[in-house]
Amino acid sequence: MSYSGKDYAVPETAAAAVDAVANVVSAIRDSIGYSIEELAPTFGLAVNEIADLESGIDADPIKLRRIAAALRLPEGALLR
Repeated sequence: MSYSGKDYAVPETAAAAVDAVANVVSAIRDSIGYSIEELAPTFGLAVNEIADLESGIDADPIKLRRIAAALRLPEGALLR
């Protein structure tokens, strides 16, 4: 079955998982006292990519692994 995006709603459990990861990324960054702009070079990501992860717009596992590595967390720490 193909989904066009227009008629497909994200299941509540999936949305909650994305929100949880987004909140974790933001919480970790805030807890170490850095802005997105300050950490973007460390993560090897653009500011808007980090903002999208933190807002839940994006949940790219490659980006999440990159952030985990930069923060010296286990590789799967931000993946669900």
